[in-house]
Formats: sequence, structure tokens, C-alpha cells
Amino acid sequence: MSIPQLSPTELKQWLDEGRKIILLDVREDEEVAFCALPGHTHIPMNMLPLRQNELPDGLPIVVYCHHGMRSLYSAMYLAEAGFESLYNLQGGIDAWSQQIDPNTPRY
Repeated sequence: MSIPQLSPTELKQWLDEGRKIILLDVREDEEVAFCALPGHTHIPMNMLPLRQNELPDGLPIVVYCHHGMRSLYSAMYLAEAGFESLYNLQGGIDAWSQQIDPNTPRY
């Protein structure tokens, strides 16, 4: 199964265009407390099986984590669960900080 990769630049463009998307942060609580993208929905990766019903139907979901691996696996899980229009933020929030918003703290 192939999950499309969305670059930080593409995500920024989508946000600037006002596209209706879900930004799903699958990192742990401590990581989200340190930095996060505005308007995100936070469901830690290990909680997805219990909380996937909190995600609305019909909107593209851009999944992100620190570097893009947990989010890729999370997106694959959601695809298996029947979700469509899933994207993985390539390089995660770390790439976002480096390429788009240097005010987003890195760790």
C-alpha cells in the first residue's frame, strides 16, 4: 500500500489556500507540548485503534510526527481501517521547522 508523501512546501500551500484538511499529529504528549502545527488533531500513534472514530469522514488527513516514520505507519493503519485521502508529511515536523517555519522548535 502506498501512502502519498506531502512535502512541507506542499502542505504550506494547502494551508495558505484554505483547504479543509485534518492535520493529525501522532506523536507523544511530551512532543506535542514542545511544538505542534497550528490547528492539529492529536491522537498518539498507539491510541489510533481506540480513537480513530474521532476522525471525521470525507476530509483529507495529513498525518505527521517528528521525522515521518510513525506518521507513515499510522497512515497505513488508517488506510487498512478504511480511511481514504491520506497523506504523510515528508520529514515530519522537523522538516517543517527547517523548510517552512524556523520558529517551530526542533528537538
